[in-house]
Amino acid sequence: MAATEILLSIGLGTALAAAVGLRVFLPLFALSIAAWSGHLELADPFAWLATPPALVMLGVATVLEVGAYYVPGVDNLLDVIATPAALLAGTIATAAVITDLPPLVRWTTAVIAGGGAAAITQGATTLLRAKSTGTTAGLANAAVASGELGGAAALSALALAAPLLALLVALAVLAVGLWLLALLWRRLKRRPSETASTEA
Repeated sequence: MAATEILLSIGLGTALAAAVGLRVFLPLFALSIAAWSGHLELADPFAWLATPPALVMLGVATVLEVGAYYVPGVDNLLDVIATPAALLAGTIATAAVITDLPPLVRWTTAVIAGGGAAAITQGATTLLRAKSTGTTAGLANAAVASGELGGAAALSALALAAPLLALLVALAVLAVGLWLLALLWRRLKRRPSETASTEA
């Protein structure tokens, strides 16, 4: 496999994984459609993603997930469930598109790049929704859900059409996600000291 093709497949997988952090099933559904229609080659262990049953299952799961994020209260609960699911789905999405590499290399790359990308975007959106719930009593959560949906759809489509460009976009998204996570960490570290000084 040429180095360019390896880079393209890693870019595709990482961008899809970043999209998974926004919506777990939508990028996998897009991946399944692309593979089923013959526009994308999958690694042999993931050929099942190109089958009609997988296409239907992922399509139904996508519709249910998208709808559930517009239900107040359910959206916050889904964030708890979606975090481990995003790690798994991001790893699978990346491993599925990295073809012709030894399994150890494929899975190592998938876990680090795919799982890591999904974890960062999922963590950032979870924090954003929690902030929205706390400051607007959940009134702005529908706007957050719409932004996540649009981002997942756009990043998935871009990943399939222009993997390297999608990777650059995904890296920018991940940078923002890391910034949000670091901001929260600093606030959490500051809070106990502020409480102690207030009590004194």
